[in-house]
Amino acid sequence: MKKVMNELFAKAPIRQVYFKLAFPVVLGMITTMVYNLADTMFVAKTGDANLVAAVTISTPLINFLIAFSDILGLGGSSVISRLFGEKKYEKARRVSSFSIYAGIIASFLLTIILLIFEKQILWLFGARASTYADAAEFYRVFAIGAVFIMCSLIPQNLLRTEGLALEAMVGSISGTVIAIILDPIFLFVFKLGATGVATANLIGFIVTDTVLFYYMIKRAKFINAKLKFIKVERYLFNEVIAIGIPSSVNQFANTFGMALLNSTLAAYGAKEVAAMGITQKIYSIVILAIVGFTFGSQPLIGYNYGAKNWKRLKAALYFDILVQVVYAAVSALILIIFAHTIVGLFMNDTAIVNSGSYMLFATLITTPLAGVIMVYTTVFQSIGNAWGALIMSLARQGIVYFAAMMFLEHILGLHGIIWAQAASDVITFIIGYIIFTKSLDLKDKLG
Repeated sequence: MKKVMNELFAKAPIRQVYFKLAFPVVLGMITTMVYNLADTMFVAKTGDANLVAAVTISTPLINFLIAFSDILGLGGSSVISRLFGEKKYEKARRVSSFSIYAGIIASFLLTIILLIFEKQILWLFGARASTYADAAEFYRVFAIGAVFIMCSLIPQNLLRTEGLALEAMVGSISGTVIAIILDPIFLFVFKLGATGVATANLIGFIVTDTVLFYYMIKRAKFINAKLKFIKVERYLFNEVIAIGIPSSVNQFANTFGMALLNSTLAAYGAKEVAAMGITQKIYSIVILAIVGFTFGSQPLIGYNYGAKNWKRLKAALYFDILVQVVYAAVSALILIIFAHTIVGLFMNDTAIVNSGSYMLFATLITTPLAGVIMVYTTVFQSIGNAWGALIMSLARQGIVYFAAMMFLEHILGLHGIIWAQAASDVITFIIGYIIFTKSLDLKDKLG
């Protein structure tokens, strides 16, 4: 296994390794995207704008749980990739076990907190009198099932460090397919409303858990969930947390950004919230694939950084940026051209279609920059630059986004809210470029 990993990460052609690792992740992300679109379409077909708005309002909870998973999933995978590059396999085994069990414990604590502070959190997410009941139904199912959601995310990141990206994809897709099948059944046959949508999602996560743990036992040589390996050295614990927290902050920022967006748009009516909900689902067509490419490339970057193979690291980074920019530009252009038609598939309401098309254009226009931002963030995580990763995590959907939205809304009203993401992308890209050039001077390393 050690020889196979070395051949894959250190010797095989960059293009070959990149797509071998990234394509399964991207396909898994695309499947998730298809479900997200189908989920929104199913809910939208009820014709209930309040239900669409309620599900949109509750969606940040998923990002909230992903945020905690990322502390251990992305933090653990970053450390493990570098340990593999340094040939420290036993320590990598312990980091994986620690990451999984720490995630399980954290999920139970989160369930308690989420249920206790339900009203306050839903209000922060943008729930109001007309949407609260449906939003609360969706929210409670996910709060109770937090352990299944987190256990479906952490192993996916860890398995990819061994090159088991295909297995991670199979686990992800299996659960998503089940959710797609159950969603319309619970919504239209059993008429369970928001509870049915959330339950279909949760059952999908449970299926994913089952498949991933099966592969962990049968295929992985170092990634494991054995209690005897749960203890890690303090410095490894510190490294997982130091890199994991910025990754988590990134998801918290996404949650904050979505909650801020929904809450701010609530003043303009449920139709604007529904239009943005549809826009965000379509936007995920591009973003989820971009995230898939970055997650797929992370083991390659981390391994070669740990092995101090600077020439190969540089080649991997340049190829990663090329793929991200080309993909983002082409995808965004296609979606912008067919915006009215695509938005119209979700809801036959002229006001929502017009608003959604406009929002989609404003959101997609800077997508290529978002791709490069993702590369910068992944690099900082992979090389252990905790501060760089933290700054990037706080910027695009956090501090910069908040400042852009407040400033632009004050000047342009609703238009300012809609264009805040584009402004945030431009500013965050500049910040990322500055940190990248200062933290990873490959010219100096290559002599």
